[in-house]
Amino acid sequence: MPLRLVQRKGSDNWYIRGTVRGQSVFVSCGTSDRKAAETLRIKEEARLIEETVVGLKRTMTFDRAADAHLAAGGSDRFLLEIGADGKPRGIIEHLRGKKLYTITQDDLDRMAAKLYPTALPETRIRQFYGPFRAVWNFAVMEGWADAKKWRLPKKPKGTNVETLKKFRSGSTPTSYDRAAQFVLAMSPAPAMVMTALFFTGMRPIELFALEADDVDVPGRWLVVRSSKTGEPRGVPIHEFLAPVLRSLCAQGGKVFRTHKGEPYPILEDGGGQLKGAIRGARERSGIKDISPYTARHTVSTQLVVNGVHPYVKDQILGHAVDDMSRRYTNVPQQPLIDAINGIAVPDVWTKAEWLADPLAWSPKLFNSQEARRILKERRG
Repeated sequence: MPLRLVQRKGSDNWYIRGTVRGQSVFVSCGTSDRKAAETLRIKEEARLIEETVVGLKRTMTFDRAADAHLAAGGSDRFLLEIGADGKPRGIIEHLRGKKLYTITQDDLDRMAAKLYPTALPETRIRQFYGPFRAVWNFAVMEGWADAKKWRLPKKPKGTNVETLKKFRSGSTPTSYDRAAQFVLAMSPAPAMVMTALFFTGMRPIELFALEADDVDVPGRWLVVRSSKTGEPRGVPIHEFLAPVLRSLCAQGGKVFRTHKGEPYPILEDGGGQLKGAIRGARERSGIKDISPYTARHTVSTQLVVNGVHPYVKDQILGHAVDDMSRRYTNVPQQPLIDAINGIAVPDVWTKAEWLADPLAWSPKLFNSQEARRILKERRG
C-alpha cells in the first residue's frame, strides 16, 4: 500500500507507514506539523521508488551510509559533532544529500581544504580522509558503492625552500632504559599511562578512550573502537602490561584515570592531559625530550630493530596504508602478540612499586621526600 501518515496513541508526532514495491516503512517524521510531515512522506515515497528502479548504488547518499555505519558500531568522531550552538556539524553535515556515486577525489580535496585550511596533511588524514574512508568502506561492504582507492594528501616535495621548525618533544624515539628512568619519576597513575604507551604503541587519545570491556587480558588483546583511520582495530597486549590492565579493568568503564579517579578528557591532539605529570618527570629525571608520542615512535623503531615484518608493524600501530596488498593483509593475532612481546623490559621498570597493585596505587602522588632527594642530587 502507498505510504500514509498516522499518529500513534499518546504521541503528537506523525509517522510514515506503508509499503512501496515490497519495502515496508514505519518511521517517525519527528514533527507534529501535518504539512511538514506530508512533505517528508512524499520525499520518502519518491526515494523508495527510485531505489527500486535504479538500485541503491545510484541513490545511496553519504549521510545515509554514515548513519548506517554508526548504527553498526562505527565511530562518530569527526563525522558528526554537536557545536556549542547546538547545531550538528562534521563531515556528515557537509556531505548531507550527496549521492555516493557522485563524490569525486576533487570533492574531497576541496572539502578538506575548506574544513582544515591550515592543517598539516597528517591532520587532514586523521580528521577528514580517515573517517570518510571508513564510511566508504562500509558502503562497499553493504553493496552501496564500488571499491575505490582514495588519494591521501602528502607533504610537498621538491622545494628548495628550507623550513625551520621548532623542535617538538616526542618526535623521535628513545631507548627503553631512558624511558624507564623518565616514567619512574612520575606519579603512579600517569606512569601507568606512559607504560601502556611504551608497550602498545597506541596513540594517547586511543588509550584515554579505552574501555574495560574492550580489553581481553587472558587473550592478550584489546580493541581500539575509535582510531585515526575511523575504523576499529586490535592491539596486542605485552606480557609486562597484562597485570596492569588486569588490575585497572576491575574498576570498569575507562581503564586509565587520573589520581583523582576521573577519566582523562578526550582532547583533539591527545597527551596534553599529562602536561603536569610530564613537567614533573622532566624536573625529577633531568630528561627533557620525552612526551607521550615518544612512546609510539619508540615502539615503531624497536619493532623494526627486532626485525618485525612491516605488515605486522603496521597492524600493531594502526598505520593507514595505501598499498593494496597491505590493506587486505589481515595478520592473525598470535604473530602480533609475539612481536610486541619481543620488546625487552628494563629490569628497573619491573621493580616499580605500583606494579604490585596498580589500582590501589593509582590515587597516590609521587613521594614528595623522594622528589626533593632527586632534585637535590641533580642540583649538586
